[in-house]
Amino acid sequence: MRRPGERFGTRCDIKNVNSIRFMGQAIVYEARRQIGILEDGGKIDQETRLFDARKGETRSMRSKEEAHDYRYFPDPDLLPLELEAGWIAAIKAALPELPDEKRQRFIKDYGLSAYDADVLIAERTSAGYFEAVAKGRDGKTAANWVINELFGRLNKEGKTIEDTPVSADQLGAIVDLIQAGTISGKIAKDVFEIVWTEGGNPAEIVEKRSLKQVTDTVAIEKAVDDIITANPDKVEQAKAKPTLLGWFVGQVMKTTGGKANPQAVNQILRQKLGL
Repeated sequence: MRRPGERFGTRCDIKNVNSIRFMGQAIVYEARRQIGILEDGGKIDQETRLFDARKGETRSMRSKEEAHDYRYFPDPDLLPLELEAGWIAAIKAALPELPDEKRQRFIKDYGLSAYDADVLIAERTSAGYFEAVAKGRDGKTAANWVINELFGRLNKEGKTIEDTPVSADQLGAIVDLIQAGTISGKIAKDVFEIVWTEGGNPAEIVEKRSLKQVTDTVAIEKAVDDIITANPDKVEQAKAKPTLLGWFVGQVMKTTGGKANPQAVNQILRQKLGL
């Protein structure tokens, strides 16, 4: 262990490390132990330490006061290894985008939360699927549909992203319909279900099954008037308790088959109820 810029510090050997996982645990524990000692002004003793797999820690086994106690000697059959800077640079340039880099790019370019970015980069295929859906679209909306709807359904069905019956193009088309105001989020879930079970083009499904969102304010206003007229007691309650607006919204959406534009419904209801 050493501080940046300083010479290499004292070496400690670790025994009883019989797996890659234990090796990682031993290195992490030993690094933290040595950092703590150095930051407290102490020094590292040259010794052999034993790794305890049950506790995930190392403990002193025996001291090695001098380096020659270890009987270090060079292997006569190993030739000097010289790595050219150009060769290293070429390898670095050929590397794919690493997870940490991808995570930061997703947060920056798509406006995702750290949690959503972590979920999406967990698998390379998942990250690629998301980027195909998000291309040219709102990143947060795309992430919500990939994580909540798609991943949720895949987990429920015991499938992986490679087995998904909904392609990135199909899910992207659903997001397009939402952003265009053609369908509401509720209808979009119905379209997703149809695509999942039957396949097909989302836009054509919406057209053929008359699933387009009702944006005609005259039609929405009539539905609102009918609900208000049929429920005068609820109207008075809503004026005293504005949270009841949600009940009216639910009733209007029910009578319109969930096709009414939610924003328009809220706006008209507030106007009619004087909220």
